[in-house]
Amino acid sequence: MRYHLLLFALFLFPASSIVAVDDSATLPSAEEIVTRMAAHDLQRQSSIEGYVGMRRYVLENEKLKKRAEMLVRVKGDPDGTKHFEVVSEEGWKSAHKHVLHKMLESESETSRPEHRTSAKLIPENYDFSVVGREEVAGRPAYVLEIRPKRNEKNLFRGRIWVDAEDYALARAEGNPAKTPSFWTKSIHFVQVYWKSGSFWFPRSTQSVTEAHLFGTTEVNIEYFDYAPEGQGTSETALVSTEETHKSEKPKSSNWPEVTYEPR
Repeated sequence: MRYHLLLFALFLFPASSIVAVDDSATLPSAEEIVTRMAAHDLQRQSSIEGYVGMRRYVLENEKLKKRAEMLVRVKGDPDGTKHFEVVSEEGWKSAHKHVLHKMLESESETSRPEHRTSAKLIPENYDFSVVGREEVAGRPAYVLEIRPKRNEKNLFRGRIWVDAEDYALARAEGNPAKTPSFWTKSIHFVQVYWKSGSFWFPRSTQSVTEAHLFGTTEVNIEYFDYAPEGQGTSETALVSTEETHKSEKPKSSNWPEVTYEPR
């Protein structure tokens, strides 16, 4: 169960219908959208001295009737490097050791500046084409189809939703460009971001893995109390701890996550 290899730099809300591109003059080109997204991301990254937040991981295997849950504190450096501290864990011990902890190790490694470029949403790594536009959480967004230029574990094929005002990544959905092992039949993920103040933070990730021996495994990641470094869980926090505990079951999510969290 080498699920930790599924971390590639990039959740499931009902989506409204996509407006097809029947008039290309009404939408910016893919090149313009991607260029603006990269420029805005760089500007947002330079405006904060890191960030802090919390995550809840929930792993469930349908065939084995097993479940594991882990609460994690995350700290992001100004250069994007992520540091994780496990606060608590319960349930399936094997999944904690061989899946969840490996996911944290892999994500921390790939978040380092020397590794992040190879997984970013840039023309060096992907081909982009505009599909249309759609609202995400009440905000207009451009929908782009993306195709990886290399079959690598940190890249994926699918679609991204780019906020039309902030040019921030609002949603990503797809499958990894390279499956982690022969035993894995398919992997699908959805990841959603949320604007809090002038920053964009992750809100949820959901993925489903179909494996030959283990059947269906879901890994759900819920993000909460995200805020710029030094502001704690103030009004800029993404989702408060109180709101988190209102739901009986955390939102589901798997392993994919974008290379940069605050956007």
